[in-house]
Amino acid sequence: MTTSIYRGPKLSQQTGTNLMEVLVALLVLSFGMLGMAGVQGVSLRGNQSAYYRTQATTLTMDIVERMRANLTGVGAGSYNDVTGAATASCFTTAGCSNAQMAAQDINDWSATLVTALPSGASVVCLDSTPSDGTAAANLCDGAGSIYAIKIWWDDNRDGTASELYLTTFQPQ
Repeated sequence: MTTSIYRGPKLSQQTGTNLMEVLVALLVLSFGMLGMAGVQGVSLRGNQSAYYRTQATTLTMDIVERMRANLTGVGAGSYNDVTGAATASCFTTAGCSNAQMAAQDINDWSATLVTALPSGASVVCLDSTPSDGTAAANLCDGAGSIYAIKIWWDDNRDGTASELYLTTFQPQ
């Protein structure tokens, strides 16, 4: 007679390799997701920067068109490094002078610029070296016959308006 002893189900030894594979895959996936988030952040900053540059371009064309509409004021130097001022008579049928219209144009344009660009600053001036200057010191020399339209804004969000957009305008 044979006797058999029942020892229960045969248990295999667990080594944990499947768990380690899952953890490594999770780690690789996590780094991939972090990389994608980083690329998304850079993309958003680039898009915002492009938007601000488009706004600066549009605003520059706005003031150029205002100056073309008031060529007498441009010829008299009424747009040269002038601080804008509101002139109520420019909105009446009696009208205003070319210098008052220039001051009103700069006033309206500057107000739009400040709302469209973060830490926006601008100047319209006669300048023989237009690519110099900062928002704090525009370095307009008043020389020559070419108007420089300089716009600064805070593109890198550090609190200072350091990005410069420059356009020149020579009246015909």
